Amino acid sequence: MPQNTQRMLQTHPNPASVFDQAALAACIDACFECANVCTSCADACLGEREHLMHLVHCIRLNLDCADVCGTTGRVLSRLTQPDQNVLRAQLQACLAACKACGDECEMHARDMNMAHCGVCAESCRRCEQACQQLLGSMTA
Repeated sequence: MPQNTQRMLQTHPNPASVFDQAALAACIDACFECANVCTSCADACLGEREHLMHLVHCIRLNLDCADVCGTTGRVLSRLTQPDQNVLRAQLQACLAACKACGDECEMHARDMNMAHCGVCAESCRRCEQACQQLLGSMTA
């Protein structure tokens, strides 16, 4: 729940962060949502038995993206003494994973009429945008 993420960040004894708190909460929530959606999409792809061989790469990207997004959400949730280089690299990795997964799922939604891939592509794009916004707000 987005409101709870924001509340939790506000209750931290050291809320000073390298990020705007609202943008940080939005990114954390987008990461966790994307991790869940990508996991569900991988499972749905496994259920597409007649197309399974065409979906192996998609499933791999779903699972990679889910892991990267979940890790990014957890790393961003820790406010105590963050290392900006680590945060920057993690956000860049999340951007790359979301772009790759989103592109693949978009293709399957369009070309194979797979609605679950369309939902996943949308979630990947939202997470990608949230990470980009947060990355852009970091100081050099």
